Amino acid sequence: MSGSRYTFDCDVLIVGGGIVGLSTAYALTRARPGTRVTVLEKELAPARHQTGRNSGVIHSGIYYRPGSLKARFAVAGASEMVKFCAEYGIPHEVTGKLIVATGRDELPRLHALVQRGRENGIPVRELGPAQISEYEPRVRGIAAIHVGTTGVCDYGAVAAQLAEASGAEIAYGAEVVTVDRRPWGVAVRTADGRIVRARVLVNCAGLHCDRVARLAGDDPGMRIVPFRGEYYDLARPSLVRGLVYPVPDPAFPFLGVHLTRGVDGGVHVGPNAVPALAREGYGWTTVRPGDVAGTLAWPGSWQIARQHWRYGAGELRRSVSKRAFTEAVRRMLPSVEESDLRPAPAGVRAQAVLRNGTLVDDFLIQESPRTVHVLNAPSPAATASLPIGREIATRALKHL
Repeated sequence: MSGSRYTFDCDVLIVGGGIVGLSTAYALTRARPGTRVTVLEKELAPARHQTGRNSGVIHSGIYYRPGSLKARFAVAGASEMVKFCAEYGIPHEVTGKLIVATGRDELPRLHALVQRGRENGIPVRELGPAQISEYEPRVRGIAAIHVGTTGVCDYGAVAAQLAEASGAEIAYGAEVVTVDRRPWGVAVRTADGRIVRARVLVNCAGLHCDRVARLAGDDPGMRIVPFRGEYYDLARPSLVRGLVYPVPDPAFPFLGVHLTRGVDGGVHVGPNAVPALAREGYGWTTVRPGDVAGTLAWPGSWQIARQHWRYGAGELRRSVSKRAFTEAVRRMLPSVEESDLRPAPAGVRAQAVLRNGTLVDDFLIQESPRTVHVLNAPSPAATASLPIGREIATRALKHL
């Protein structure tokens, strides 16, 4: 049946006003001028969740498997993000960062990161203890690597600029509750009764992307399991000059507790990674029984618990004990005191988990008739948002 018989409110309808949804809108209007784009965001402003609640790091791409979407898009996205910020006057700085090994058991993983960085085309410098002190006088380690292309910026400001520059119609306070997909296109109803008809739907709903996929009639084969990342601010920011990271465990898509000097001069410490009791559960007191039930009903959640309970126990300990959190920081920064850590706003990572308990490691984008679903886009999605947006836009335009 031809779509020409129907009246459309827009060509492409994007669900989600975070940085990925807004970069997709930006890419669409540049790739095909005249494309009518509408963004529906359930909050009253953009970037209220993952985009606006992270450490603000422009990642280099060193951690990610060569050839993966994360590696390709983070490496390209880092340089593009710096240019975008410069073009629009958004606060940013290319600071470089240290990844520090504090024990000999971490050296093989550190050396593997050096190799991975070189395979991804990232300049990496290997450091000994004395050279660590040249960059960070108060940081201690037996070896480190310096990654010069890492930086920081204000991703909330980036998202707001993408919204403005895209020329898209952006509707805030518009929570999607129904999706009716037909051969000619898609009709969406919001909680306030608004109906929006589009030729193509793009699902960039982040913490709720699996739910939107199911509303559209698709089985995404995964579920979002929310992990809260808890942060502190460093009361003595002079203890750190720039960005300092531990050597991550390659079994997990989390980078460990690190120190990040932001564009405002303050230093963020964190995050850890603990299960959240709501998809937007930014504290232990925020509990949504439906979200908890959904997590517990997914077989992959139990597989994670069985396979990684020791790791999870350590993260929980650091969540409930400030002393334990301080001990983790002291491995790299011995002079930090418990009193130096002041609670800061937390974030929640939308982590896709497969039925067998696999934590999806790469960006995950799936297509169905008239729809494109972005089903896993946690860190480094903010860094990579400009090339991710182009990739999603290219896929969406094929459905027009």
